[in-house]
Formats: sequence, C-alpha cells, structure tokens
Amino acid sequence: MPPPAKRENLLINLMFNIAIPSLILAKASTPDLLGPVAGLIIALLFPVSYGVWDFAQRRQANFISIIGFASVFLTGGLGLMKVDNFWFAVKEAAVPAIIGIAVWASMYTARPLVRQFLFNDQAFDTAKIEAALAERGNANVFDKLLRSSTYWLVASFTISAVLNYALARWLLQSPSGSSEFNAELGKMNALSWPVIVVPTMIITIYALWRLIGGIKRLSGLQFEEMMHTPPPK
Repeated sequence: MPPPAKRENLLINLMFNIAIPSLILAKASTPDLLGPVAGLIIALLFPVSYGVWDFAQRRQANFISIIGFASVFLTGGLGLMKVDNFWFAVKEAAVPAIIGIAVWASMYTARPLVRQFLFNDQAFDTAKIEAALAERGNANVFDKLLRSSTYWLVASFTISAVLNYALARWLLQSPSGSSEFNAELGKMNALSWPVIVVPTMIITIYALWRLIGGIKRLSGLQFEEMMHTPPPK
C-alpha cells in the first residue's frame, strides 16, 4: 500500500491560489504600477507555480490551484475586455457554483470529491476506518453517509455562489479597468471573508461533524483511532 500523500499547508495554499493573486489584480494592476496585462500574468504565476510545486511534492493535481487559476484568469480577462460589471458578478457566482456541480456530479464516479474535501488520508486513517466498517458490515451505510455529506457540501457552495453574486452586484459600480473599480474589487475581496467564507465554513464544519459522528457510530472507533497520525520523523 502506497504511503499517504504529504499534508499541505492550507494557509499557504489559500495565499498562493487566492489571496496574493486577488491582491495583485486589485492593487497592483493599475497603469501606474504593473498595468493590467502584466498584473494578470504575474497574478496567474502564483496558482500555476504552487500547483506545479504541489504536484511535484504530492503527485496529485491540486484542485484549489485549478480553481484559483481559472478565477484569476477570468477576473483579469474580463477586466482587460472591460465588460459590464454584471459579468463580473456572474463570474464570482460561477466559480463556487461550478465547484458545487463538480462535487455533486462526482458522487456518480469512482472518485467522489467529498473524499478529497472531507474524508481524506491527510485527516483520517481511511484504511483503518474502511476495514472497521467492512468488519461490522456497515460499508454501504457509510456510503450513504458520504452521500449526505456531499449534499451539505453542495449546499455550502450554493450559498457561496448566491452571496458572491450579491456582493459583486452591490460593490462593483465603477467601469471595469478604472482605478475606482480596482479599489471596489479589493474591497469585495476583503469583505468576502466575513460575508461568504464564514457561513460556508459553518456548513462545512457541520458536515464534517456529522461525518465524524457517523464514523464513530458505524465503525466503533474512537476519535483518536480514526484520525491519521503522521509517521515519526
């Protein structure tokens, strides 16, 4: 059995894929600094470089890097085309909506994304849990639990899409490409954490809490037994 993939640093992941590219687009892409084209290229380098580095480390495609690249590319591309602000709101809603659709559709594949978001080797000792579930004859019941957890994840991304759209329509009032628009974009990115991330995180944490409780009930394992313990260095 191959060793579990190395655990990644979530804070660094979010900084390289979301925070730094968003900051560059909002603050450094003005004509007196990088300019829109150079700003877009430099912003794209962060999720691309992190995705390549992470793949070299863990031999797995980084889902957040892919989403981060698509988000930065769309934001910068729409800014260069100077489209109506309505399309920025659509783009802001589209990213979490696409993730939610992908999570839902993956239920019908051999690799459901709920196993990457919630039930993964970085957090859980999945081999031990699955062996305990099989021993008790609860593997099928656990699959139903994962399916219900998927629905909660989809709900969190749906709420994020709605809030993203509403926030963008409220804040983005200036013509795209203007310095005022860039300032509004920066304000939107700053407000997205309390307005969007907090409620969606609450739903995700609730889904994880339900999953942990279900694993304990179905497998007979205690919390410490089901969690992944990194090998000693």
